Amino acid sequence: MLDTLDNLERTHTCGELRGSHVGQQVILMGWVAKKRDFGPLIFVDLRDREGITQIVFELGSHTEIVHDSVMEDREEVFEGDALVFTGEVIDKAYCLKSEYVIAVEGTVVNRDTAAINSSLPTGTIEVRAKKLLVLNEAKVPPFQLEVTGSSNLADESTRLKYRYLDLRRPELQRNIRMRAKAVGAIREYFDKRGFIEIETPILLKSTPEGARDFVVPSRIHQGKFFALPQSPQLLKQLTMISGFDKYYQIARCFRDEDLRADRQPEFTQLDMEMSFVNREQVYREMEGMFNHVLRKAGDIELPDEWPRMTHLQAMELYGTDKPDLRFGMRHVDLTEVAGRIDFPPFAERGHIVKCIVLKGSEIPGVHELSRKSLDNLQEIAKRFGAGALANIRIGFEAASVFDQWPDPKSDIPEEKHGVVKSSLMNAIGFAQVYRLINASGAGPGDVVLIVAGKKSAVTSSLRALRNEVARRENLIDRSRYECLIVTEFPMFELDEEKGTYVAAHHPFTSPMDEDLELFKQAIENEADHHLLGQVRAKAYDAVINGYECAGGSIRIHQKEIQDLNFKALGMPREVARARFGFFLDALEYGTPPHGGFAAGIERTCMILCGTENIRDVMAFPKTASAQDLMMDAPGEVDTGQLEELGIAVEARE
Repeated sequence: MLDTLDNLERTHTCGELRGSHVGQQVILMGWVAKKRDFGPLIFVDLRDREGITQIVFELGSHTEIVHDSVMEDREEVFEGDALVFTGEVIDKAYCLKSEYVIAVEGTVVNRDTAAINSSLPTGTIEVRAKKLLVLNEAKVPPFQLEVTGSSNLADESTRLKYRYLDLRRPELQRNIRMRAKAVGAIREYFDKRGFIEIETPILLKSTPEGARDFVVPSRIHQGKFFALPQSPQLLKQLTMISGFDKYYQIARCFRDEDLRADRQPEFTQLDMEMSFVNREQVYREMEGMFNHVLRKAGDIELPDEWPRMTHLQAMELYGTDKPDLRFGMRHVDLTEVAGRIDFPPFAERGHIVKCIVLKGSEIPGVHELSRKSLDNLQEIAKRFGAGALANIRIGFEAASVFDQWPDPKSDIPEEKHGVVKSSLMNAIGFAQVYRLINASGAGPGDVVLIVAGKKSAVTSSLRALRNEVARRENLIDRSRYECLIVTEFPMFELDEEKGTYVAAHHPFTSPMDEDLELFKQAIENEADHHLLGQVRAKAYDAVINGYECAGGSIRIHQKEIQDLNFKALGMPREVARARFGFFLDALEYGTPPHGGFAAGIERTCMILCGTENIRDVMAFPKTASAQDLMMDAPGEVDTGQLEELGIAVEARE
């Protein structure tokens, strides 16, 4: 028989009680996390969203002779300081199981010194129970909720099917609370800065650019469709045209794209826009917002002014536009030196040669890498497009050789060869290997990993090697937070399959002032169309610990430039008109210069919570295949609904 609360009210949460509460009568409510039965003593860990409190049920020596008729409506008596339970209450305590929902009334007491649990904020006290109400029973959960370490977790698909249970885990409770705290800090920051929060519609017109739209059929206008927003991009620009000057929104967005660990088909982003601004003003708002949120939600301090790096510099030094600066191993260009060596992979026309250096001071004994380890690294390089991976391993004895031959003109004597080992030794000789070492900046105890080939393959393979070595050798300091603003992104990217240029950011991004003439030249002269690849945009990203946390740009605010941009993308005037006519019209009514950025709430929370899986910071996420296992969605729709919408489903072979 389950009990009801009647007029019983919770006085404290399960994470609230401390030594200062000793002697107080309290009422706690929550879930049974654990029960330990020691005969006359029953210990229950009671859990709610705030934490855990230990409850003690103690069987008194006279329990057997206490009768309900003596107790009348009460369930307990006191003999001195000892609490004596009736049979009914102690039976309830014995019957408690994991995840039962209960209410407990009792007295806060100090734990014995030997029983103090320093890992719990409530670990110095316990509640000696006087009354127990079982509010609801529970089936045995399909997986254990009280676990430590990711290796002990149940399979993710099982946890997502029973997400409402998975969310009871303290780790996810903390993550979701952290998310709420971060969103609150975002609103606090922008409200104080004079921004206006404006909601934009969820049902929009489909304007297929970038990722695929999720489309929504209209019942009233059969054969026509709404689209869910990939972002509020055009709408926030329209708010600038409307004169609101400073806008922000916590916006729900939808993209029908292939998923990764840090992506979902529906996600939340901070969206902001400002009028009459330049890039530096937007940078300051990005820095200020992230600094405020990370300090407020995670007690994380970032510099007032973040380092800046152009997109070109980031790609040259790290092979990525979102480098993780918590560890080194920058890419070093050896093309000039290697090009003078008579070795086909180095000298082939159109090839570049780059390397990363594994420092012996950071990875002790790295110069003694085994053949198996080197082969494994070579496989990684090949997987990302490299033809081969060359290596140079430098012994500590090489210091004397380097001192003696700082710029060798001929081969070093044979007896000195053993201090340096390289897969290139037989092909190019010691002197040339030494020249490569010298150009790489490596020294005694280091290892040089070299890749030659087309730029895309060299960049991708060295990026993968850098990340793999950092992960494998524990070079990433998880307590550090390194931030960066990457600027001057390319305005266009070449779609090699179609042979056409696409917008690298989105088609409303303004070109750099210095590149405006180049931009016009590339559009007006067909022979110069390839110059689009050289046009830089007023686009920028905020990067923290290797994650792109925000991206934005200064927008095009003049209709003639917007028309040119659509032309550059190969969009006929009539197509641009059909898709964006409302926006092109708006540009003709006095559009101010404006710009802004969008920041991923989930990615920011991943950093705050120290997880690498976006699903860990979302209450009800989808799987990697865009399914909701809990609700079994997507699912079939009733035939009647489809008929109302004028839709028929055809099976694909």
